Amino acid sequence: MRSRHVRIMLVSLLHFHQTPLEKQKKESSMAFHCLNPITATPFSSTRLHRSTWRRTSRSFSVSATMASPAKRVLIPVAHGTEPFEAVAMIDVLRRGGADVTVASVENQVGVDACHGIKIVADALLSDVNDSVFDLIMLPGGLPGGETLKNCKPLENMVKKQDSEGRLNAAICCAPALALGTWGLLEGRRATCYPVFMEKLGATCGTAVESRVEVDGRIVTSRGPGTTMEFSVTLVEQLFGKEKAAEVSAPLVMRPNPGDEYTITELNQMNWSFDSTPQILVPIADGSEEMEAVAIIDFLRRAKANVVVAALGNSLEVVASRKVKLVADVLLDEAVKNSYDLIVLPGGLGGAEAFASSEKLVNMLKKQAESSKPYGAICASPALVFEPHGLLKGKKATAFPAMCNKLSDQSHIEHRVLVDGNLITSRGPGTSLEFALTIVEKFYGREKGLQLAKATLV
Repeated sequence: MRSRHVRIMLVSLLHFHQTPLEKQKKESSMAFHCLNPITATPFSSTRLHRSTWRRTSRSFSVSATMASPAKRVLIPVAHGTEPFEAVAMIDVLRRGGADVTVASVENQVGVDACHGIKIVADALLSDVNDSVFDLIMLPGGLPGGETLKNCKPLENMVKKQDSEGRLNAAICCAPALALGTWGLLEGRRATCYPVFMEKLGATCGTAVESRVEVDGRIVTSRGPGTTMEFSVTLVEQLFGKEKAAEVSAPLVMRPNPGDEYTITELNQMNWSFDSTPQILVPIADGSEEMEAVAIIDFLRRAKANVVVAALGNSLEVVASRKVKLVADVLLDEAVKNSYDLIVLPGGLGGAEAFASSEKLVNMLKKQAESSKPYGAICASPALVFEPHGLLKGKKATAFPAMCNKLSDQSHIEHRVLVDGNLITSRGPGTSLEFALTIVEKFYGREKGLQLAKATLV
């Protein structure tokens, strides 16, 4: 056994608390621009249920609780939005009980986020621009951040929000590009992604390097690796410390954010590929969206060819916190090819769907029998791998509440565990570490460290 250390920080989030509704420059290009090594089909060419595109007069928001009065949150998205930032913000705020509306500033609800990730919003911004929100949160990413900055209706909403004393928040490039440009940071302390600090400094009172900065009714943060902290901070701003503690208490959190993390590796082996790693990421209704997007996002940043395959008959899936994601292909099509790695996100509903899919289970068994890499995070090691014999002779970890389902619990305390051709991890809060470990196994430690630094993990 040996332990390796990589500079990283994460805040971990429990994903089994089901909602009532469900039961400098080089780093910038890696962290922001839409680096997609596959040819992604744009939304204009993607077939989805007609209901995906239909606008109605009903409420567009999704609340994680039935508590009243609900705190209303607006999260605008655009083509080129950073997907992990957007999805983590939506996921965490819904866990906290917020009534979250995801609004597209484009002329359609489907947006092509960075790294070929497709997200379906709840509404168009024009449908909700007369609504009142307790919080407006701006994700980063390029060119998404520029699009948000140039959206006059959004600018007007955010300025009104500020003048009326309600919360605004922005992460990554958005504090500098949007809030700063709109004149909302004058005399205030703020932070943003490192390469935008000079621009931020020209528009705010004091530019700081905090991972999360709160100054009155404006909260700012730095990038993908700080998104969970940022989101939990906003749960506290909306609901108070008690609610934030309630959300945080069951999390798999790091005690010292920013410190090196330890990957435990047993039975070391090289993970090989021909020219580009071919990676399959299945998703299903109920999959944990932060975990799925973290894996897809980071592996595509590293230039792996990631195929996202939906179980069932539709490319669109509704994830555990009601984030709507669109796959590249159906699993029925994906089974025709072979992969250097098959990796499963968690989420209770998604893991149960994976375990019931004969095609997927057979693919995983063939992968294991061929000594090719396979992996899972959160519920999936316990609910998919264990009952189908895919952990026989292997050490694994899983979501803490599911570890009692593992026959061998000797290594469950590790955040990320590699045993030969198997990799497992614990939950949303370990998903970036999990993805970085996969990058490192295929490309080497230097690549993993470079990506961790660029994304502020």
